[in-house]
Amino acid sequence: MFQDSAKIFIQSGKGGDGHVSFRRELFVPAGGPDGGDGGRGGDIVFEVYDGLNTLTDFRHKRKYVAQNGEPGGKKRCHGSDGEDLVIRVPEGTVIRDDETGKVIADMSGENRRKVILRGGKGGIGNMHFATATMQAPNYAKPGQPGKGIFVRLELKVIADVGLVGFPNVGKSTLLSRVSNAKPEIANYHFTTLTPHLGVVDMEDGEGFVMADLPGLIEGASEGVGLGYDFLKHVERTKVLVHVVDAASVEGRDPVDDINKIREELVKYDPEILKKPQIIAANKIDSIVRGDGEEDPVEAIRRAFEPDIPVYPISGVTGQGLKELKYGILKILNTMDRTPTVFEPEIEIDYIGDRTLPYTVTRDPDGSFRVEGPRIEKMLGYTNLESEKGFDFFQKFLKNNGILDELEAMGISEGDTVHMYGHAFDYYK
Repeated sequence: MFQDSAKIFIQSGKGGDGHVSFRRELFVPAGGPDGGDGGRGGDIVFEVYDGLNTLTDFRHKRKYVAQNGEPGGKKRCHGSDGEDLVIRVPEGTVIRDDETGKVIADMSGENRRKVILRGGKGGIGNMHFATATMQAPNYAKPGQPGKGIFVRLELKVIADVGLVGFPNVGKSTLLSRVSNAKPEIANYHFTTLTPHLGVVDMEDGEGFVMADLPGLIEGASEGVGLGYDFLKHVERTKVLVHVVDAASVEGRDPVDDINKIREELVKYDPEILKKPQIIAANKIDSIVRGDGEEDPVEAIRRAFEPDIPVYPISGVTGQGLKELKYGILKILNTMDRTPTVFEPEIEIDYIGDRTLPYTVTRDPDGSFRVEGPRIEKMLGYTNLESEKGFDFFQKFLKNNGILDELEAMGISEGDTVHMYGHAFDYYK
């Protein structure tokens, strides 16, 4: 089963606790404190592995926890650092914060390895607390806790060209004829459950990567059928090729099919239809016309050209395939071929403990109030007087969705927000 989405829990390791001990040796009656520091907790690291092309492994394991740091020991011994946990994913995997849906990282292009959660720092031992007036400190600092969040992994195919269309229009056949891909081909609806990639090599040494994206159905953008699961793959492609059955072998109207596919794409993301598009009018070897009937290819051209060029082809006989390939290449040569990489939208370091609640309310005087254990804890360790601390404070509000809630409640520029004795004026 092809798996292109998975929800998992990841947690970095806790830092080891600092140790409390005192030097006790013969002839050394007052050796002083010698408690060592705790080790750092292990990080959660995502890494691209070329041997993977699905997220199937995450169906069986959904919790990933890095190793904790070891506590410090006597005689100033430093605890060992926790081992990092490396999670291998296929290229094209987008890591999103499950609560907000925002992008944490896109494992594409040059992003081959990324630390997502850093382990907690180790606590310092009591040897660090000795002073002239406190020569025998009986306390040490505990290690910082690790951080745990739910993330959603989404695999988005990386290809220059995406073939879109209803089932059984010949996308798999077309891909097998023009590239090195060998997809399974059968006459069943939704036969393609996995996006197949193929490299199209041209005679002059140029080429491009083409993806056969699974057939869509009406309502795919609302989650009907399997179509919604694969609409996301279209986002990375540079050029869209609409493959239609020009011969109407199954009784479908090719013009109507293209319009329906375009409707589903624009519902999912209006930006998609800004990509260059081409129509591959397939199965022309099977066209049968009665007396006086219009050539279906001409009907498609009349409906979409000159905005969308139409190429009559036959995936079975190979007719028109050379012209189609060079038509695609001509468009690609005018574009930046660098793979689309989604920029991070959230910084994990600024996410608080999500097990703690908070509330956003509006006072009778029109001002707003943000309270709750999550806010109180954040203010307790944030120095709002420093530039770095205030920057942390603002990012905390953004990454925890608090700014979104204030805006949803109608906050305007100049409005006041109260937080446990602090008052801030809101400016967008």
